[in-house]
Amino acid sequence: MTVLFVFSMHNFIMIYYFLKHRDDHPQPSEDWVHLPEEKLPVITIQLPIFNESTVAERLILATSQLDWPKNKLEIQVLDDSTDDTVQLTRACVERLAAQGYMIRLFHRTDRKGYKAGALREALEYAHGEFVAIFDADFIPEKDFLRKAMPHFSQSRIGMVQSRWGYLNEDFSMLTKTQAIGLNGHFVIQQLARNRAGFFINFNGTGGIWRKSCITDAGNWHDDTLTEDLDLSYRAQLKGWKFVYLNDIVVPGELPIGIHALKTQQFRWTKGSVETAKKLVPKILKAELPMWTKIQSLFHLTANFSYIFVVISCLLNSSILFLHNENGRFNVILDIMAVFVLSMLGLFIFFFYSEKMINPNWKKKMVILPVLMMGSIGLSISNAKAVIEGFFDIKSSFVRTPKWGTMKRKEKTRFHGVKLDALFLIELLFLAFILVSLVVGIRNYYTEKANFIGMIFFNVWILVGFSMVVFLSLKHFYDNRASA
Repeated sequence: MTVLFVFSMHNFIMIYYFLKHRDDHPQPSEDWVHLPEEKLPVITIQLPIFNESTVAERLILATSQLDWPKNKLEIQVLDDSTDDTVQLTRACVERLAAQGYMIRLFHRTDRKGYKAGALREALEYAHGEFVAIFDADFIPEKDFLRKAMPHFSQSRIGMVQSRWGYLNEDFSMLTKTQAIGLNGHFVIQQLARNRAGFFINFNGTGGIWRKSCITDAGNWHDDTLTEDLDLSYRAQLKGWKFVYLNDIVVPGELPIGIHALKTQQFRWTKGSVETAKKLVPKILKAELPMWTKIQSLFHLTANFSYIFVVISCLLNSSILFLHNENGRFNVILDIMAVFVLSMLGLFIFFFYSEKMINPNWKKKMVILPVLMMGSIGLSISNAKAVIEGFFDIKSSFVRTPKWGTMKRKEKTRFHGVKLDALFLIELLFLAFILVSLVVGIRNYYTEKANFIGMIFFNVWILVGFSMVVFLSLKHFYDNRASA
């Protein structure tokens, strides 16, 4: 419980730094803004793609329309696809090259190093002083480079990160809750950490790197599933500075299926644990302020909390089977205290993030409990990711499936959905929670056992796992029906 308490309290620390620095806006260089076109630097755009035919062409065309001199904009399409996506990207690249664009297709057949390997290999051929990266499901606004580049005002600024927007936020309740969760990360965590002088991370897309920063930090490594987080910390340990721009938004696509969401969350969680194992010793030895080290540790180890969430759920549900005469198990009520505290911290956390950027923030608060319960429902999958990351159990880099779907009315097939052993564990866990809830309610009414707090917590857990199990079944059978 102590671990969950500490991580819960850290939310309040992030809120404090957010409130302290939310009006400290990064200032662009006036010299950059008024720089003559002939003096603008060459920028390389890297577009990593893998079997994403529904969104690949849209991305390539969007980047070709970026407001930057055509002779100073190099586009690298890094397509490792094993399906017909590569035919589509090749045709698009050839068409744009015929129109005078500096664009080149890099197609690998071995996927060595996955995304990190593709970025690293193509970087050797990049002519740009700066490198912008966009994942296949993102669509940068035309003025993105014009807005972001002036923030490279100092030679030691190595990376500029924008905030994510969402092309399909209103597709379903699942996408709406994801948007709230991601807004909290960007608006509170990224803003607070960056403006308070702590380390932040490149989010894998929607950002620009100084090429010399990438190479000085050791280039892209493929020994973790979060190559973006890994390189970010290695660069900042080398003394490079990052800038987070909350007012520049690059819209992307949210996963619309529970299988895709779990795949994404699993990769992020496991990769962060791998990065923590790799870099925490270096952070502790680095010549950094102690408070910066502490904040970095919180950042890199936050996902370990999923292990303790699962343990708390098991303890809470198990105690409902027991009798609590004379308060023998009152110590377990500490679970409820930590639960209430964490919920309060999260509510304030997301309240401020939504209020800052969303005019309809009050409507978002209504569905916030769905996000909180759903996060608990994903805890078993994410706890498995933590265990694999900690014990160096290697797995391939699995890209989040993309659909190119914007509207609810568009029919969607949830490709690759399957009910695996993990789903069976979640189903059994749900059954255990349900039985313990029934027993707990019986004990409360028949024996006056002091279980009301734990019963409430159990209902919260039950709803969270029910959501995940229900969506897993629904999307599985939707996929079979559309096959």
